[in-house]
Amino acid sequence: MKLTLVGSRYFGAAALERLLKEGIEIARVIVPATDDRLAMAAKAAGLEVFVLDDSSIVPAEAIADGTDLIVAAHSHARVTSDALARSRLGGIGFHPSLLPRHRGIAAVEWTIREGDPIAGGSIYHLAERMDAGAIAAQDWCFVRQGETARELWERSLAPMGLDLLVRVIREARISGKLPATPQDEQFATRAPMHRK
Repeated sequence: MKLTLVGSRYFGAAALERLLKEGIEIARVIVPATDDRLAMAAKAAGLEVFVLDDSSIVPAEAIADGTDLIVAAHSHARVTSDALARSRLGGIGFHPSLLPRHRGIAAVEWTIREGDPIAGGSIYHLAERMDAGAIAAQDWCFVRQGETARELWERSLAPMGLDLLVRVIREARISGKLPATPQDEQFATRAPMHRK
């Protein structure tokens, strides 16, 4: 199983570390900037790093030859359909909500803002529409009374995302395919960035 990892920041670097511990081959790491935490972690691991010209889009040429799966870990860049076509199994990403609830950049913040008693994470298939691809795996947790978005992310959702990514990748390694359950659009909500 050969991966191209697209991501940034803490979660991207944590995903890289976890995948390498799993013995998964990382063909290339795609980042928004040379000084990003994931870029520095990938360079330290001796991996090939591709810096995006446009941090909002991953073009086909960014995907390493022979990629079996594209994994997005804290990536705000849209992986184009041409890029997905260069990967045998397409691509998956982690979203910190129980999709289709809270699609968007501020899912954890909206979980807190809406007073949701339960939060969760989803591994979903990358698709044309952001956060709208089929679900490969999900897990959930309770939200503590008075918990902030950052506290919820650090306590439960980030570790959950790493565990879910590994679980889905292990399954893909064994079966040669990814689970896929379509999202039910009637339950979709948006989680755009909001000002305080």
